[in-house]
Amino acid sequence: MIEAFFGLVELMATVLPLPLIGLVLLFFYVISCIKVIPEYERAVVLRLGRLLPQPKGPGVVLILRPIDRMFRVSMRTLVLDVPPQDIITRDNVSVKVNAVVYFRVVDPRKAIVEVENYLYATSQLAQTTLRSVLGQADLDELLSQREKLNEQLQDIIDHQTDPWGIKVSMVEVKHVDLPGEMQRAMARQAEAEREKRAKIIHAEGEFQASRQLAEAAAVIGQNPVTLQLRYLHTLTEIATEKNSTIVFPLPIDLLKAFGGRDA
Repeated sequence: MIEAFFGLVELMATVLPLPLIGLVLLFFYVISCIKVIPEYERAVVLRLGRLLPQPKGPGVVLILRPIDRMFRVSMRTLVLDVPPQDIITRDNVSVKVNAVVYFRVVDPRKAIVEVENYLYATSQLAQTTLRSVLGQADLDELLSQREKLNEQLQDIIDHQTDPWGIKVSMVEVKHVDLPGEMQRAMARQAEAEREKRAKIIHAEGEFQASRQLAEAAAVIGQNPVTLQLRYLHTLTEIATEKNSTIVFPLPIDLLKAFGGRDA
């Protein structure tokens, strides 16, 4: 590269005068020093090895080569997919859990100076924290109290990455992979729980029906004629079928009523 540059300079020296060559070289140098930083990025600059007080950007910035060294840092929210981790819960159940971490750089100077590779460091920290926190929880807590565990993971990771200028906004446990034996055991437990609730609902229905029948019997017992009307109503309902012979017991009380009227 350097040999090609000097070769180009020698070629220009044979064609153009030296002052014009100097102006051309100065023009290309200025062009190479001008950088455009997008709105979502900041430029961290080391000048002669020392960190400048403030990051540059967004917009057009001037980088003095070769004394300046520029590092681009994205300020957008980054999504980190934590690979599945083998975890043994507190009740000795082996599961595989993966998660997703949402974070962004709030101080680009710290992200460059305080840690060598903030993306790799955050990824490794998320994996170790995921194993540590979920290993202290029971399987039932892991399945039913994810919001609590997510908040705990976020607090720990955010506290650890704060010296690196990183803000963790969200941590979500994405998937819990259970062994086949545990899935079958949980299926049997769920089936037994459903049968239990079905029996309880059936018993409650029988109890309510018995109470209603007792109240109906008390009402009918106060007036014997009500029972006779109920017999007649039942006979009317049966007669609508017209497909069977009906043997209907006739109450003696009904005959007594007619006998009393003849007398």
